Amino acid sequence: MTKGPDTSRSRAGQGAAQARASRRPMRTDGEATRARLLEAAGSLFAEHGFAETTNKAIAAEAEADIASINYHFRSRAGLYREVLVEAHRRIISVEELRAIAGSALPPEQKLRAFIARIIGQGLDGQGWHARVLSREVLSPSSHLDVLPVAEIGAKMEIMLRLLSEITGLAPDDPALRRSLFSVLGPCAMLVVAAPRITPLADDVLGMGPEVLVDHLCRFALGGLRAISGTA
Repeated sequence: MTKGPDTSRSRAGQGAAQARASRRPMRTDGEATRARLLEAAGSLFAEHGFAETTNKAIAAEAEADIASINYHFRSRAGLYREVLVEAHRRIISVEELRAIAGSALPPEQKLRAFIARIIGQGLDGQGWHARVLSREVLSPSSHLDVLPVAEIGAKMEIMLRLLSEITGLAPDDPALRRSLFSVLGPCAMLVVAAPRITPLADDVLGMGPEVLVDHLCRFALGGLRAISGTA
């Protein structure tokens, strides 16, 4: 009589193969391609803007297939929106801001650490993040609305709690919310607008980060003390 297949041995072989597969590291080719596309797009969008940057140029810069843009980001617009979110994170991420706010530093020093981070990242000429945000803020597109949803909301809540520590005002106090814009406005101006309004800003930017951070902190704290009635 002809014997049938040894199913127990077959099942054992399959189990061993599955075990070997489970021990293999996960492929990161897709993650690497996505990261290259994001970097290439960020650099090109910063230099040429969204409208003037093609999928072909992005793919060539990233050494990737054009189809990979749609695969990872659905479209060039989807890629641009991810670039905007990434640019905002590189200025300061939610995790970095939480670390500053949750540190053992006095509240005034926490504010200084925050401002130092913003100015340091914004004036870093090596990155594309500030230039991308500069283009978008000075000439907004329909894609700018991704930032409040993805990044700005969480960061605002952390900053309001920090300003509450400094002033004694409740985080939901309208005066504190107005103060937040007063604190962030000069920082945003230096990061986003100043590089594009030279020579008007040359003298200010040439002072160096430490001088700028010191001035912005003193200016912000003076206003916060006035609002809280402790000036």
